[in-house]
Amino acid sequence: GKFSKSRGVGVFGDMAKDTGIPADVWRFYLLYLRPEGQDSAFSWSDLMLKNNSELLNNLGNFINRAGMFVCKFFGGAVPSMALTPDDKRLLARVTLELRRYHQLLEKVRWVAERWSRGCEGGGQSPALEQALTP
Repeated sequence: GKFSKSRGVGVFGDMAKDTGIPADVWRFYLLYLRPEGQDSAFSWSDLMLKNNSELLNNLGNFINRAGMFVCKFFGGAVPSMALTPDDKRLLARVTLELRRYHQLLEKVRWVAERWSRGCEGGGQSPALEQALTP
């Protein structure tokens, strides 16, 4: 069913924290399940399955392959690299986009805090409307 704090249905932030499961595992799982147009259903068994099969196995496989590649082609040591002007431009662009992403994320946090405090009017409030405007 749908999450309902009053009915005790769902896993909420404080409950997730109390499980001792690392925040990165929760982030991975929630991003993996992000609904695209429908509600998503949570189950502990699915969290465990996705963590073990998708995150740990795939990440472990990637790390193993990267290590084998470095051993095979670079004698087991990652070579130093020199950035080209194109590399530097790309890094500057990525840095700019990350800063913009963080600014937008802060707006979302601001809205979520007010919403959770029971702010009436939702997106109709001028302060919320301003916060949501890119």
